Amino acid sequence: MKTFNIYMTGVGGQGIGLLSQTLLRAIDYAGVKAIAVDTHGLAQRGGVVVSRIRCGEAVHSPLIMKKSADLVLGMEIHEAMRGLVTAGKEGGTLVFLDVSWQPLPVRLGQDQEISFEDILDACQATGVIPIKVDIGRLKDSRMQNMALLGTIAGRKLIPYTEPHHFFNALDDLLAGRVLEENKRLFKEYMSR
Repeated sequence: MKTFNIYMTGVGGQGIGLLSQTLLRAIDYAGVKAIAVDTHGLAQRGGVVVSRIRCGEAVHSPLIMKKSADLVLGMEIHEAMRGLVTAGKEGGTLVFLDVSWQPLPVRLGQDQEISFEDILDACQATGVIPIKVDIGRLKDSRMQNMALLGTIAGRKLIPYTEPHHFFNALDDLLAGRVLEENKRLFKEYMSR
């Protein structure tokens, strides 16, 4: 299997840790070698959180070179743009939530708000395929990661993974009512 690179970025509190762990376990259940690393920064204060997963036979390090991610996941629109510019490679895919947690420079009027059109323009300029995940009126914002995960699984964006690999991973990581609610949302987005 050719190496496949996944770059995830978001804001502390959005569930990127669970997203990363679920993807890593799903890839493992698919029988593919995978290595991951997380960078948490000021996650507890709404700071940037980045996770990287590399999978394939010739993977020896979790670090992803600039502009070499096959799949960039953005849990927040400003971070999606940052991930796209930093890691997105031509022919790759950006899956992102069109939600804004307004970074401090935006709140202070030092930077402009990133729009959906800005993302589309940047994707066109870099040759990256954009996929916007519409979360609408999601009851629990802590479950945004499941909307992203369901979209990834439903569109088969990670080679060799199948829906049952993701379900097995969720069974490992969650339990009870939380597991059932997350699986329900995952299934809903998988079929969109």
